[in-house]
Amino acid sequence: MHTTVTTAPALAEVCTRLGAQPRIGLDTEFLRERTYHARLCLVQLASPDEAVCVDPLALPALAPLAALLAAAGTLKVMHASRQDLEVLYPLAGLTRPVFDTQIAAALAGFPAQVGYAELARRLLRRELAKSHTRTDWSRRPLSREQIEYALDDVRYLLPIATELEGRLAQLGRLAWLTEELAVLEETRSFVTEPAAAWERLRGLRGLDPGRERLARELAAWRERRALEHDRPRGWILEDGALREIVLRVPRTAAQLAAISDLPAGVVKHSGTELLACVAAAGIPDPAPPVPGRPQSDPQRNALVRKLGGISQAVAAELNLVPEVLATRRDLEQLADGRRDGALLRGWRRSVLGERLLAAL
Repeated sequence: MHTTVTTAPALAEVCTRLGAQPRIGLDTEFLRERTYHARLCLVQLASPDEAVCVDPLALPALAPLAALLAAAGTLKVMHASRQDLEVLYPLAGLTRPVFDTQIAAALAGFPAQVGYAELARRLLRRELAKSHTRTDWSRRPLSREQIEYALDDVRYLLPIATELEGRLAQLGRLAWLTEELAVLEETRSFVTEPAAAWERLRGLRGLDPGRERLARELAAWRERRALEHDRPRGWILEDGALREIVLRVPRTAAQLAAISDLPAGVVKHSGTELLACVAAAGIPDPAPPVPGRPQSDPQRNALVRKLGGISQAVAAELNLVPEVLATRRDLEQLADGRRDGALLRGWRRSVLGERLLAAL
């Protein structure tokens, strides 16, 4: 009988039992629509002999679960783990060690973003239900069907991992997997420091130095405010409005209010702080012209195409989806003279990077 853990004694018992296993399956259900930090609603765990749901909303403390997640002697098998690891980070710090079946599958020749249900179908011939993909997991009670759906997300993780390990061993790529999984043990993957928040922004490439400083100031302010009030970043300041402030460089409340993407409420309650960010950026008045779209460089484009052709040829030789081996951004950075990218590190350097360097 599969169970839902809702009491402290049951949680301690389950975590002790699973902690004796060399590997367990792990998944989570959460909500993050109205908060900065996701609300953990359910944790699914599996061993070869059982699958259980831990209900964090019913439990006053989760220390045994946190200890299990951090236990070095138990491998946590997950699928597309990044969001789950981020959600679990406030509870347990880094969950490790982790085996990610999506990453392993990509190295074995599956699409880069292959889904768990697709792997279950192709590797185990199991068809999984899709009826509760939009469930509000914070609502109680959960139905038996919802619990079964959630348990399906961990029931097949261990056999899928075994199948993928076998394939990667035959291909001689287990060392590749070790390199890829090491990134999941880097704290910066799950914690955004306000000073680095601007790196998440899109559509602001090629800024002049002053506007780049402003982008940094605004992104850091938004991140701090979102953390302080536990609200989504977009509720504090939408990306579109942030970009407009960076491009227009408003100096007064009236100029700030003239930005159509900026709600009046944000101007009223946060206008002074936004203008302080503008001032802190130290942009001359008047601001320099907005940088135009970079002109296309035919020579650079030809080089990127050449590198892309080599990458696709190597991917075909290895039976990998090309984007698993190299993204277009990776190739563009190499063409631009960057030598610190993923293509020149670890296994990618030996199978592709050296060939690309030789073609420059």
